Order: sequence, then structure tokens, then C-alpha cells
Amino acid sequence: MAFSEFFYRLREAGLKVSLDEWMTLMEALDRGLADSNIRRFYYLSRCILVKSEADYDLYDQIFRAYFEAGTAEAGIPDSLFSYLRTPMEQMPYDEEEVDERTTLSYDELESLLAQRLAEQKNEHNGGIRWIGTGGTSPLGNSGYSHDGFRIGGTGNRQRAMQVVSEVSYRDFREDEPLDIRHFQTALRRLRQFSARQGQMRDELDLEATVAKTCENAGMLRLVYDYPRKNTVKLITMFDSGGSMEKYARLCSRLFQAVSKENHFKDLKIYYFHNCPYNKLYKDPGCNLAESIDTQWMLRNTDRDYRLLLVGDASMASWELRYYNGNRRNRVSDGVSGVAWLKRIVDHCEQAVWMNPIPKPQWETARGRTTIERIRSVVSMYPLSVEGLEAAIRKLLGIR
Repeated sequence: MAFSEFFYRLREAGLKVSLDEWMTLMEALDRGLADSNIRRFYYLSRCILVKSEADYDLYDQIFRAYFEAGTAEAGIPDSLFSYLRTPMEQMPYDEEEVDERTTLSYDELESLLAQRLAEQKNEHNGGIRWIGTGGTSPLGNSGYSHDGFRIGGTGNRQRAMQVVSEVSYRDFREDEPLDIRHFQTALRRLRQFSARQGQMRDELDLEATVAKTCENAGMLRLVYDYPRKNTVKLITMFDSGGSMEKYARLCSRLFQAVSKENHFKDLKIYYFHNCPYNKLYKDPGCNLAESIDTQWMLRNTDRDYRLLLVGDASMASWELRYYNGNRRNRVSDGVSGVAWLKRIVDHCEQAVWMNPIPKPQWETARGRTTIERIRSVVSMYPLSVEGLEAAIRKLLGIR
């Protein structure tokens, strides 16, 4: 069996690779799906053998140790990573000019990376061409470009089309900030968690009934299972504007993932600024003309809804106590934001708040006072794979 040692190494490392999956990979190779290309084989084998993106990092280490190369990351010298670890500050730039120049496809970026790796011999920073930091090249870190590959460093704007790390796919760890692939992973887990919550086994399982009847010498034995339809009802509220601008792209991905996936019996999506007040908005611009009364929403929403709030919870402390969220031309009702938040949370069966600020920074961030106050009202989780899974478990009452 081809690459049999690789199979055993994966199993020894703790990856749950079954023999059936391995034979499927062998069949795919026999049909030429890897095209005798080590990089295509890498993606093909990862697709078939790895069940969770959280295992990508471990899989990549085993793959590289066994094949000694094959991915884009393997071609990047350690000397390049050594100076990328200490990025320089962002240099001034013209955003429109950079956006026009760095709107590249994935294939173009991949080709450009290979070209730069062949040409670049020295450290470069603050420029527009080479792999470096603080500039406007689409390759490097701690700079700005419309699209690009982040090489080393940490994600700031969440715009990278691909992350190239010293240990590849490290960004698939469960404590890392979410990108679109992470959302897909989390939603798959959500399907598993939510499918059988709060439901009765009242749907006839025909195949199991036939099997049990045969085992019972032909005497009918009915077997029931959970209904396939999801009964979870969800209200999602997004903080919009102000300090949330830098997280807009991340929240947009979460919005798209939640709204397009058919995981809920009913889904309501609203927006707010800083904290929910007496008005909830139907668009991220928080336009008064596209708003509803929060009290009306509570009166017309059953108590079996789960509530998911997304925001950085960062504002001046007086804004949390204010009556209209520091929004001009908003009618005040004399009820503070924190009081409205408590009303909404108490109305729903379960509620969580997801914060895009990494959890270790909650006690030191600019809005640490309001973060602490909001955490006293509703359970808060970081907007990461691990945080989203924990939040979903909380929403569904799973311990």
C-alpha cells in the first residue's frame, strides 16, 4: 500500500484516520486526482483524511516531516521569517492607489510569491514590491493591501487571502480569530449540537424499525428518532459603527455564514450601536427610518429564542449608562443601555455575547470597564472557533 508509513504516522500522532478513508485516498490517487503533484496530493489527502480544521496544524507538521516539502510554506527560508517577526510601523499610503494595485486573485498571488522568493535576497520593509512589513506589498505582514498573503506576524485587519506561517495553518488553532473557513467549521458543529436539542423522539425511523422487527422474529417493534428539522430559534444582534469598524469584515463573514445556512427554525437579525437601547436597527447603518422599538420586539417574540450578540463592548463608561447610545436625534426613554440589555437577555431562553477582542485583552483594552459591566449581565466569549463552540453550547444548554 503506497505511503503506508505515512498512514501509521498519522495514526500514531492521534489523528483519527480510518482504513476506509485511507483506501479512498488510494482510489483517488489511482484515478489521477493528485496529478503526480506533491502540492495537490497534500490538499487531496488533507481533504479526505482530516475531519476538523483544528487538526490542520498537526497534519501539516506530520506531512512536512514525512515528505520534507511540498507546500508553499516549505519554500520560505527561516532567514525571511526571522526579520518578519519584528515588523516596522505602517508607512503612510494612498488607500485608493493601493486598492487598485493589490486587487489580485489567489493564483496571481501564489505566482507572485514564488517569483519574489526566487528574486529576494535581503530584508525589505515599508515598500510596495518585496516580502516585508509596514508597507503596501500584498506579501508580508503588518502592512496594508486590498488582498494578499500574510507571511508570519499576526492578523490585524483580517484581510489575508492566505496565511503562511512558520508552522503552516497555525491559524486553524481553536483559539485563533475566525475567518470564513472557521465559520464553516463552527456551523458544522452547530448542526451537530442543535439537531437534537429540546426535541422528542417522535419521527418513525423506518430502517431501524425493519431491523428491530426482524430481530424480534417478525413481531412489529417501532423505533422512533429525533425529527430532522431544527427547532432552534435565534436572534442575532451586531454592534455597528465606531470601534467596530475594524471588525466589520469579520462580522460580515459571520453574518453571511449565519444568514445563508439553514440551521434555524427562525432567525432574526438586528443591529445596534455600542449597546442595544430602545431602538433596534434593520441595517448596519443604524438608520432610524429602518428601526423597530425594542419593546415591540420583546412583546412580539416568544421566550424560546436564543440570543447571540456580537460586539467589542468597548465604549466610554457613560455611554453604557446613557439613554440613547450617544446617537443624535434618538428619542430617549430614560432607560439606560445596560438596563435594556438586561431586559433583552432576561427575555430570551439563553443569551451570549461574542467579542472580537481576544480574551487576554479584555482586562486591559480601552473598553475594559464596559466589557466587565456587560459580562456581569450576559456570558461573554471570544469570537474564535473555541469561543463560538462554547457559546453555541451555552445557547443550546449543553454543559
